[in-house]
Amino acid sequence: MDGVNRNEKTQSDADAVHIHSCLWKMCCCTCSHIFQTWSTALIFLCLALFFFFYTNEPTSPLLSFLQENMAEQLPNSIYDLSVKDMDGNDVNLSDYNGKVLLIVNVASKCGLTHTNYKEMNVLYDKYKDQGFEILAFPCNQFAGQEPGSNDEIKEVACTMFKAEFPIFDKIEVNGKNAAPLYKFLKSQKGGIFGDGIKWNFTKFLIDKHGKVVERYAPTTAPMKIEKDIQNLLAAP
Repeated sequence: MDGVNRNEKTQSDADAVHIHSCLWKMCCCTCSHIFQTWSTALIFLCLALFFFFYTNEPTSPLLSFLQENMAEQLPNSIYDLSVKDMDGNDVNLSDYNGKVLLIVNVASKCGLTHTNYKEMNVLYDKYKDQGFEILAFPCNQFAGQEPGSNDEIKEVACTMFKAEFPIFDKIEVNGKNAAPLYKFLKSQKGGIFGDGIKWNFTKFLIDKHGKVVERYAPTTAPMKIEKDIQNLLAAP
């Protein structure tokens, strides 16, 4: 009888162990499933937030690429483009073939305005007779710091800041309505954290053959570019 009782107890213990084992496996599987489900949901949530904020930034690299580069074919050269002057007349950029160009998006009410205009005037006066040109393009996309009409912009630039270099029609530099010139410039020289123009007074330096050789941040003072301008003017 003791043997039978021992056998029954052993079988009961084995059954209990088996039940505990099954319950443990079920618990692990349930936790694993819940973890995988929440992990997947969290990943999708992060991706959704990423794409929402990344593509809704005004200067988002992804948005700029989708809007600007997929819709149209970019030109082969800057000389294939034309722009408008402040009076609405077409200006072919091929007119500047053989010149070194500094292309700048300008604004009248920016904290960088006074220094940039002052130093650009110095560079222009110094090198304009050696084949150097500054092409300024007013833009109101950054904190609304160029709100005026073309006539008002010209008055500020030419009277207050004494600019003698060409100032063109107000344009957009980012987004689906970006000027073809700026779509081309950004395609040739991207910036940090994407190709979009980040602020007023971003600068592009073009050599005598129309190649975009350098891009400078808004905080780069024009006089810091002087050595690069000298090198391009001296090049064949």
